[in-house]
Amino acid sequence: MTISSRTARSVRILGIASATAALALGAAGNALACNIRDFSAAASCDGNGKGVITVTDKDASGKEATVSVYLESNGADAKKVGEQTVTGTREGATVTFSEDWAPNAQYRVHIKAGNIVDEDIKSGLTTPSEACKSETTPSATVTPKPSETPSSSATPSASGSTAPATTGDNSPSPAAGSSNLAETGASSSTPLIAGIAGGLVVIGGGAVFFGMRRRGAAKAD
Repeated sequence: MTISSRTARSVRILGIASATAALALGAAGNALACNIRDFSAAASCDGNGKGVITVTDKDASGKEATVSVYLESNGADAKKVGEQTVTGTREGATVTFSEDWAPNAQYRVHIKAGNIVDEDIKSGLTTPSEACKSETTPSATVTPKPSETPSSSATPSASGSTAPATTGDNSPSPAAGSSNLAETGASSSTPLIAGIAGGLVVIGGGAVFFGMRRRGAAKAD
C-alpha cells in the first residue's frame, strides 16, 4: 500500500510531538524526583552554647530519606554522630543532631532515599572556626561594703560598756545587820513615848513635892 506524502508528513509531525511530550514529562519527573542537591548541612550553636548539626531536605516530591552523620578524621569515619529520617518539603524539612563539635572539624553526611539517592552530600561539612560559647551572662560579683563597725580604738558601744559609777553620797554604807538596829531606834513612835514618860516624871515629882509639903504642915500643927 502506498502512503501519500501528506500522510507521511502528518505521521512524522505526530511522532515529533509525541517525543517532545515524552521528553518534557521525563524532565518534569526528574525535576520532582529526590536528588542529592535537595539536601544541605550546617553546624551551629543552640541557645545553651551547645553544638548542633542541622540537615535540611528540600525534596518537593516528599520522598522519605535516611540521614546519617559521621565525624571524619584523616579521611576516615572516626565515629557515627547519629541517624534520623526526614520527609522533604518544598520549603525545607530539617533534622538536628546534638554534637559538641570542635572548630574546623570535618563531617560526612550520607543520604539514602530508596533506590533514588544513596550518596554523601557534596563537599561534606566543615564546622565554624570558633567553638560554641554559653550565652548565659555571668552573675556580677558583689563587692562587700566597708564595715561600719567601729574599730577597737573607738568608744565602745553602750551594750558593751561598763555602767558608770553612781554619784552622790560618798559616806560608807552601813555594815550588815546595823540597818535593822538603826530602824528600831529611829521608830516614828519614839518621841511620843519619850514625851509621855517625861510627863509622868513631872507628875510624879509634883506629887512627891506636894506630899512632902503636907507632911511638913502636919508636923508644924
